[in-house]
Amino acid sequence: MPLTALGVKNAKPQDKPYKLSDEKGLYLLITPSGSKLWRFDYRFADKRKTLAFGKWDDVELARARERRDAARKSLAAARDPAIGEAHDEAVVKSSFETIARDWHAATKTAWTPRYAKLVLGRLEADIFPHLGNDDIDTIEPPRLLQVIRKIEARNALEMAKRVKNYCSEIFQYGIAEGKGRRDPAAEIHRALKKPRPKKHMAAVSPAEFHTLVARMHAYDGDELTRHALVFTLITMVRTQETRFASIDEFENLDGQEPLWRLSPERMKMRREHLVPLPHQAVTIVKRLREKSRDSRYLFPASTKSGVISENTMLYGLYRMGYHSRQTTHGLRRCASTIMNESGKFEPDWIETQLAHADDDKVRGAYNAAIYLPHRRRMLQWWADFVEKPTNVYRFAA
Repeated sequence: MPLTALGVKNAKPQDKPYKLSDEKGLYLLITPSGSKLWRFDYRFADKRKTLAFGKWDDVELARARERRDAARKSLAAARDPAIGEAHDEAVVKSSFETIARDWHAATKTAWTPRYAKLVLGRLEADIFPHLGNDDIDTIEPPRLLQVIRKIEARNALEMAKRVKNYCSEIFQYGIAEGKGRRDPAAEIHRALKKPRPKKHMAAVSPAEFHTLVARMHAYDGDELTRHALVFTLITMVRTQETRFASIDEFENLDGQEPLWRLSPERMKMRREHLVPLPHQAVTIVKRLREKSRDSRYLFPASTKSGVISENTMLYGLYRMGYHSRQTTHGLRRCASTIMNESGKFEPDWIETQLAHADDDKVRGAYNAAIYLPHRRRMLQWWADFVEKPTNVYRFAA
């Protein structure tokens, strides 16, 4: 039977959300919190979609039916009713998408342009098509979880977690703005799928490290590969940072404090990363700078990207006999392990050199030169250690 205005008014909340059907796809959704929401389900382009017509006390039954009929006319004309759907001004202002965009505009000043674009793109792709038209105060945890699980279905578990966190911030922003009363994202945390434990990149044990270094120095393959491996090892940077090292990033190579300055865009971080260069790294940079006069890159190659490929250094390690035993990224693990166990350096110096984010140290987000003098001495010690394969590891008890 069709709904009546009195029946809508007297509908009571239950432990779980439930629906009261009207006619032709229109129904009233009653949530456990007591919200009563007009919804219209339909299919377009073989996809199930839902239109939100607002709250029952803002939109009368007759008005909800008018919107349903308008949507059905759009469908009959092969048009998606979600496009150009007319909402009351109050509904538009409190829609999830409107508040999300307000949150994004207020928050993006603390982000890099690239990251701000990335966050908005994720919301536009995964959240707005499903929840964008909904009044932010009407979104219940089960509905949000249903949307987040669409991301999980792509096996993008870390992405699902990040998007859920964005939604949580948006709901909290809406609460502060007086548009919402709860954060349903906080209530679905334990329902998300847990990612598999991260697998550490293969790295030899400290006791085997001197053999790895000896083979690296004696490598008889391409000279550029050998330089790339040694340079990556003694600077403790990631493979990508070595590959795209640009000659104009290096400063003061003939001075007392040579430096490699990596931009926030290169690091995919909010701050730049400064790498103090030991004299062995300076020697490599100068040598390769002379050889690569026709390229802005330190490690040029005739590839699509103009630099050595992602696998160049890895295949070099394979050729040395370290297949499945040592990766290029694992060189950072070797450095971290040996320096931490040496007892000569503060763990914070090592973590900063590895460019690991530390959310508890806000100053690290703004001070790229943190621990720079300490890291300069540390990297010189490390480069000296690497330079001499006879430096057998002796730090572990």
